[in-house]
Amino acid sequence: MSEINPKIFKAYDIRGIFGEDFDEEAAYKISLAYGQLRKKESQKDEGLQIVVGSDMRLSSPALKEKLMRGLVDSGMDVIDVGLVSTPTFYFAVAHYGYDGGILVSASHNPKEYNGFKLVREKASPIGENTGMYELRDLVLSRQIDKTAKEGEITKKEGVLADQVAHDLKYADIFKIKKMKIVIDPANAMGSLYFDELFKHIPGEVVRINWDLDGTFPSHEADPLKAENMEELCEKIKKTGADLGIATDGDGDRIFYADNNGERLEPGITRAILCKLFLREKPGSKIAYDIRPGKITPDTIVENGGIPIVTRVGHSLIKQKTVEEGAYFAGESSGHFFLNMEEGCYEVPLIVTMKLLEELSQSNMSLSEYIKSYKKYFHSGEINSQVADAEEKIKEIKEKYADGKQNELDGISIEYPNWWFNVRPSNTEPVLRLNLEANTKEMMEEKRDEVLKIIRG
Repeated sequence: MSEINPKIFKAYDIRGIFGEDFDEEAAYKISLAYGQLRKKESQKDEGLQIVVGSDMRLSSPALKEKLMRGLVDSGMDVIDVGLVSTPTFYFAVAHYGYDGGILVSASHNPKEYNGFKLVREKASPIGENTGMYELRDLVLSRQIDKTAKEGEITKKEGVLADQVAHDLKYADIFKIKKMKIVIDPANAMGSLYFDELFKHIPGEVVRINWDLDGTFPSHEADPLKAENMEELCEKIKKTGADLGIATDGDGDRIFYADNNGERLEPGITRAILCKLFLREKPGSKIAYDIRPGKITPDTIVENGGIPIVTRVGHSLIKQKTVEEGAYFAGESSGHFFLNMEEGCYEVPLIVTMKLLEELSQSNMSLSEYIKSYKKYFHSGEINSQVADAEEKIKEIKEKYADGKQNELDGISIEYPNWWFNVRPSNTEPVLRLNLEANTKEMMEEKRDEVLKIIRG
C-alpha cells in the first residue's frame, strides 16, 4: 500500500490497522515529518537526540526499523531503548534530558493494530492542538525531504533499572509488608517493569499471562473492560491473595482488584491516590478528567487539595496538569500521572508502591480499606454507535436543560442525586456514557433513560 489513512492521526497519538491504514513506509514518512517539526521548533538543524522504543506487537520490529531510518535521514540522532513500556519510554526521554521520542505501540488495541506515541523534551506529548495535525499535514503533503547530514543510532542499556531506582525514591519501601499479589499484564509490556520492581520490594507475586506475546493469546489487553480482569479476580480467590494488579497493552494504565477478587472502580483508586499525594504535598492542585466518579473531587477537597477538571485523554490531561502546576493527576481510565521536575507522565510503579505502603500501614485488607469510598454507584463506560454524535448531544442538552451543564468535553450534566458525561469517541462513531448516582436504583433508572435517547 502507498496511501495513508488520515484518520490514524488521533487527538492523543497515531493509531490504526497495520497493513490497511498504514504500513512501514508510513512510519518512515512520519519520522521524517517529526524530524522536520522538531528541528523547526528547536531551531537546530542537527544534534537533536530522539528516543525510539517499541512494544511486543508482531509488526513493531519492522515499523521501528523504518522509524529509525527516517529519523536518521532527517538528521536526528536516535537513542534506541529497545523493548519498553510506555512509562519506561517516557522516563527515558525525560530523565536523561533527550529532545523527544517516538514509541511504536497501539496501547490496548487488538493485535492487528499498531501506531506511534510522539513526544517532545520532558516527554511532553504531541497531540491535538500541540502539533499532531501539523505533523499529519506534513506527512500527507509529501513535502518532507531527507537532510544533507545523516544522524546516528546508539543503543541505550539499563533504562528500566534506572526507572525503578528513580521510582523507589517516591515510597518508603521499608514500610511495605510482604503480601501475595496476583499480576496480569495480558502478555504485554507491564511484565517487564514488575519483574524489575519486585527485585526491590517485598511480595509474593503470582504471575499470570506473563510472557510477551503480540497475539494476546489470553484476553484483550484492556483492563477498563471488566471481562478482561475476570481471570485475575478468579486467581485472587483461588490463591487467597491480598490484591491483584492488571495493566494494559503498553503498560501505562493500571487497575487493581481487592482480596475478595472484586475489581476496584478506577474512580476509587484515583480518589485514594489523591489523598496519598496530598499527604505528601498538602494544598496541591490535583487534576482529574471530567468523567465520573465524584468521589475524586470529594476526596481532593476533603484533604485540602485544589481540584482541576480536564478533558479526557492522556495528552490533554498531561498538558493541563503542567499548565496548572498540579502535582498529581488521574484519569478514570487508569492513567495516573506525577508532575515531577524532569517531566509529567504515567507512574504505575509509584502509585502501586504508594498503595502497598498505605495498605501495609493501615492493617486493613483492601476490601475493608475501600468501604468508605463506595459512596456512589457507577454505570461504567457504555459505548453506543450513532449516526450523528453532535445531534444526539444536542438532544441530551435539550432534554436535561434544567441540569447544571458543562461542555468541556462532550456534555456533562449534574443534578443533586445523579450526574453524567456523554462524549464522542476520538477513534470511532460512538458516544461514550459515564453516569453516576447516589443510589443503585437511581443509577440504573437514569442510565437506561439516557441510553434510550442515545440509541433512539
